[in-house]
Amino acid sequence: MKDVVAPDMFDCRDAYVGALEALAAGDDRIVAVVNDSVGSSKLGKFRDRFPARLINVGIAEQNMVGVGAGLANGGKIPFVSGAACFLTARAMEQIKVDCAYSEANVKLCGISSGVAYGELGATHHSIEDVAWLRAIDKLTVIVPSDPWETAAAIRAAAAHQGPVFVRISRMPVPALARGEDAVFTIGKAELLRDGGDVAIIANGTLVHRALAAAEALAAEGIAARVVNMATVSPLDGDAILAAAATGAIVTAEEGLATGGLGGAVAEHCARHRPVPMRMLGFPGFLPTGSASWLMEHFGLTAEGIADAARELVAGKG
Repeated sequence: MKDVVAPDMFDCRDAYVGALEALAAGDDRIVAVVNDSVGSSKLGKFRDRFPARLINVGIAEQNMVGVGAGLANGGKIPFVSGAACFLTARAMEQIKVDCAYSEANVKLCGISSGVAYGELGATHHSIEDVAWLRAIDKLTVIVPSDPWETAAAIRAAAAHQGPVFVRISRMPVPALARGEDAVFTIGKAELLRDGGDVAIIANGTLVHRALAAAEALAAEGIAARVVNMATVSPLDGDAILAAAATGAIVTAEEGLATGGLGGAVAEHCARHRPVPMRMLGFPGFLPTGSASWLMEHFGLTAEGIADAARELVAGKG
């Protein structure tokens, strides 16, 4: 069944493949490696346009990452693309050793991340990936929020020397309002809204929900600072300290807050500026259900974020 996306919502996989095709057209070092996932990665047009530059290894994720590392060692810039749950779990040793430890110039693209495969259950949920990968030294981890940032992250990954993981969602999201001078930089957070009463730090599919929460809070006289922390590793420590200056932080992510974005922010605050926090994310293995139901059931909504912020602000009083 084909995904149906509302006109004002976007599938970030389209931005990913659009950016990848444009890069490949200008640089013959760009290649794609997939695990029998040409369709779900939306790489059909790339395959047709660059048939000699797409390698399909079949359902063999460990081999896929190893092939990517080999291509990188041969001077190519491989984009290794597969369902995030399988790419990160099955090939963890290869990501750690062949890519990160070896500092191979491999770009890992985790497709349909988070709970995009909701109805397929816990085996297909990719909610641990950021927590796992953030622990690996020398691996850059990026969680884009919308189509613009996804395309920008892919271009930045291609230009970056070293291994990068980009978490690409297929859950429809709106395009965030940005100025024409907007720039994506690895390791730099994006301040989307200023405020001094509480800070909301989010990434991926939770960023537009964080902005909606801030709007609701503003109507109640609560000024919320909204920070898009797309790069989880390396973290933007200055942005976290600026958020901590409000006296309270809510983090929100489509994954495990323990060890993920929430854990990363909490660690930094604990070391440099402790503040009250609420970390919104999934608690662990999840039931089967649609992505939208899972997000709502576990409070990963604008209202859920706003409620957490209200509690923190009330506690400050």
